[in-house]
Amino acid sequence: MLEASRILIVEDDPDGQMVVSHVVMQSLAMPVDVASNATEALKFLSEQHSAYRVAIIDLSMPDIDGWQLLTTIRNNPDTADLPCVAMTAYHSSRTREEALKSGFVGYFSKPIDTASFSQQLKKFMI
Repeated sequence: MLEASRILIVEDDPDGQMVVSHVVMQSLAMPVDVASNATEALKFLSEQHSAYRVAIIDLSMPDIDGWQLLTTIRNNPDTADLPCVAMTAYHSSRTREEALKSGFVGYFSKPIDTASFSQQLKKFMI
């Protein structure tokens, strides 16, 4: 089953997209889909929700932010159990605490520490 597994990265910054997708593909050897915004992410999820093992979501995006995207994911029975990991450049202990309380299974501040990021991702995958 893991052969068909994918990781969804939701990140509006092209440099962030490149770094995170590179780390995931190198350390986990898993294919990724990159969405530049929440609307694209929801399209990926509607088309192939069962393929994703984890979604990595930037909290600060224009239009629909990562917090709102998580709510939409949790309210959809097809995606409600998808592990979602928060990522943000606006790190604070309060933001981390709020992200975990709101339903994210993990939290990373940017720039990401690539070694711990890849190790932690493995723990979140279903």
